[in-house]
Amino acid sequence: MREFRLEADEQMQEFFSEVADEIQKFGVSRAEAVARVNRAWEGVEFEPYPDLVCHEEPEYWAHRFYYDNGPGRMVPYWDPDADRSTWTVKPAPPADDPAWTLPREA
Repeated sequence: MREFRLEADEQMQEFFSEVADEIQKFGVSRAEAVARVNRAWEGVEFEPYPDLVCHEEPEYWAHRFYYDNGPGRMVPYWDPDADRSTWTVKPAPPADDPAWTLPREA
């Protein structure tokens, strides 16, 4: 089984992997990072690389999939003076969610 349950060409799969790499920088496992990408983009139809989502860097998507700053709002991750103590982490997908394609670490 592939890491990502998303129908896309190999270059897009690599882009998804780069997003998961960025999510891991928040201190979560690879399994959780992949599950977050799978959940966020479930049901999306991707064009061959570079799909429109590639207009944004993987770092952008990582912050969007990990933090919740309210509907339609992004955490200002680009601002070095932003008060990160107020940022809320989105819950990971539930344990029984098919977005989990890798074994969860104990």
